[in-house]
Amino acid sequence: MKQIIECVPNFSEGRDMSVIKQITDDIRTVEGVKLLDVDPGAATNRTVVTIAGEPEQVIEAAFKAIKKAMEVIDMSRHKGEHPRFGATDVCPLVPISNITMEETVTYARKLAERVGNELGIPVFCYENAAFIEERRNLANNRSGEYEGLPKKLADPVWKPDFGPATFLPRTGAIAIGARDFLVAYNINLNTTSTRRANAVAFDIREKGRPMREGDPITGKIVKDEHGNQVNIPGSLKACKAIGWFIEEYGIAQVSINLTNISITPVHVAFDEAVKKAQERGMRVTGSELVGLAPLKVFTDAGKYFLQKQQRSTGVSESELIKIAVKSLGLDDLKPFNPKDKIIEYVLQDTPSSKKLMDMTCSDFADETASESPAPGGGSISAYMGALGVSLATMVANLSSHKPGWDDRWEEFSGWADKGQQLKNELILLVDEDTNAFNKIMDAFSLPKNTDEEKINRTEAIQSATKYAIEIPLRVMVKSFEAFEIIKAMAEIGNPNSVTDAGVGALAVRSAVLGAYLNVKINASGLKDKEYVEKVLTEGAEIEKNARLLEDEIMTIVNSKIK
Repeated sequence: MKQIIECVPNFSEGRDMSVIKQITDDIRTVEGVKLLDVDPGAATNRTVVTIAGEPEQVIEAAFKAIKKAMEVIDMSRHKGEHPRFGATDVCPLVPISNITMEETVTYARKLAERVGNELGIPVFCYENAAFIEERRNLANNRSGEYEGLPKKLADPVWKPDFGPATFLPRTGAIAIGARDFLVAYNINLNTTSTRRANAVAFDIREKGRPMREGDPITGKIVKDEHGNQVNIPGSLKACKAIGWFIEEYGIAQVSINLTNISITPVHVAFDEAVKKAQERGMRVTGSELVGLAPLKVFTDAGKYFLQKQQRSTGVSESELIKIAVKSLGLDDLKPFNPKDKIIEYVLQDTPSSKKLMDMTCSDFADETASESPAPGGGSISAYMGALGVSLATMVANLSSHKPGWDDRWEEFSGWADKGQQLKNELILLVDEDTNAFNKIMDAFSLPKNTDEEKINRTEAIQSATKYAIEIPLRVMVKSFEAFEIIKAMAEIGNPNSVTDAGVGALAVRSAVLGAYLNVKINASGLKDKEYVEKVLTEGAEIEKNARLLEDEIMTIVNSKIK
């Protein structure tokens, strides 16, 4: 699964779009990076750009953008309402999928070091990428803004994390960091009252509302001994909110920024707003997502609402998204298309690079039966494994809904979740096996005219061959893991579906044996004999145990057939 990060550089130019175009044009030169949004502001004289993709490509695009901004933006002439201290003012990296915050921090610091060393810009690392606690807060790094940089850089306390402590009049400085994803999200209310929407916003936002003496609305605001306003905290952490009236829709909304969705997810904010609105005599009619959000926002929400219904969460990704959209009312004001709103979907391959698993079943069969050597036995083995574990997952889901078994829904939901995860991994391996075959073909097509070319070609063939061994070996491992679910469903699942579990066992056993054939034939062309011995020994053990488990499960299945 691809690691995906988002990068949101802010450039100190929001009026001259020819300047911004030069920056975004450089971003577009990096293959694999998607330019998601360009948002200029004339009053702030600032443009926020959003890009996403795999980490290495994203930080390459970010570096190119920072370099171009250094060339085309003159900070000595910059005026705007927003705080700023550099041509590229801030450049945060945000983990989106299959990547941890710790890994994202590593990439942020890698980018920061390159910017400091190669471009000579003073770099301050902030948020999760900060080396110094005081620098976690962006406002601390940017205090004094551009005009205060000469004095700040002369202070040893504010020595940059990377780059020289030198004032660059045209460029200024930059803050590079790693932060959590921010979701802009609006809750729709059945009222036109901004005041009442604000009341709900104050109920839920972390900051809360001012504490007052006597009357909670008109009373004098309470202040502490330092003269600062005292607030009554709201119910949600990492949540900012305000109420407003939207002329376009004719309703009031609670406008929310969720600054850390691992602390307060979208579905939690929605349910809390529902609760607070009801307490004030209002009803939430739906909600609105502003911009894009990671897939996890929707799958987590789908699972949350299924759990509330005491239904199995082990359903497909598309079903989880459908449940999330309907439960959150994301289609209340206008149609909601997941392909346009989920970051991972926006980044998906174009139709010209269509995958095997995007084909219909009949098209896949036709492609397999054609004169093309791929897809071959490896892809078919992975698909058999996916179908086998899918049958076990089906039995788990049917069991969770079986009349009279209502108190066991969580038990079977857990099995279905495991099955869905294995199914998804095996589906990815269907195409990856064909990709592995293509890597070998590409390696064999490399030139071999000179001694150096011959060495490079041989190394490429060996590397591609090793990869072509690792993919079917992974198919074996994942297919074998499916036996645990299949055996459980044969033993304790809905007895009316026991033969489905049996067919699943036959399918994953064939997947294991078929994938092992691929491991063996690819291993025959590898020079690393120690590695070959290791993978063949591992594969033989998995194959032996797969045969034993198939026999064990089929004995259980046949004993239950009346």
